[in-house]
Amino acid sequence: MSDLKTQFEAAVAHSKNLSERPDNMTLLKLYALYKQGSVGDNADKKPGFGDMVGRAKWDAWNALKGTPSADAMQQYIDLIESLS
Repeated sequence: MSDLKTQFEAAVAHSKNLSERPDNMTLLKLYALYKQGSVGDNADKKPGFGDMVGRAKWDAWNALKGTPSADAMQQYIDLIESLS
């Protein structure tokens, strides 16, 4: 697990230096995978309709509920590699 965590942290650092900014759907997927990998299942309160960005992030993260952290970390790593 520590090797996966090291790779995950390296991918997070690399995500800040991508040559091209990913589209919004990819950014939401990255956010959700990051949160699921680092925090686990979403236990936060769902934002109201006025906070459209917060609600989109919440929905993306909540869609991964039940995904093991290790799987989310690996998916995050794979997605960052595909964007590089």
